[in-house]
Amino acid sequence: MKKEQLGQLILASEETLYHVAKSLLASDADCADAIQEAIVKAFTNLHTLRQDSYARTWLVRILINECYALMRRGKRLVSLEEYQYPETAQETEDYSDLYEAVRRLPPDVRICIILYYLEGYSVKETAKILKITESAVKNRLARARTRMRRELEQAAT
Repeated sequence: MKKEQLGQLILASEETLYHVAKSLLASDADCADAIQEAIVKAFTNLHTLRQDSYARTWLVRILINECYALMRRGKRLVSLEEYQYPETAQETEDYSDLYEAVRRLPPDVRICIILYYLEGYSVKETAKILKITESAVKNRLARARTRMRRELEQAAT
């Protein structure tokens, strides 16, 4: 892959990068920092990309590592109350209970939910990004659905 192609991929993946970063980090400034560092590392380490077809997965993995690095330096996890979609997204219904249920999930489970449901990655792609087995992804998704269903049912009563 050439640097021009990587640049195009980054531009095409703006929303995905933002959603992934925002699922782990609280502030937009932290998200911007993590995304910026991920882009720099992607350009610097472009030679380590083995197959061009996995470039997007590779880029998201770099971003997740950057987010975790920021968190290790004392940053807190995102509160979905603070989570704001980019201006292009418009909500017509109130999903605050759902966001709150997602926010309460452990970070390793929450990132699976974000990648699978919000970003549309397959189980196989999510497993590659997170460097876990496909069965681990399926288990995390199932646990998250069960936990969220229980919490949302309790909130409804």
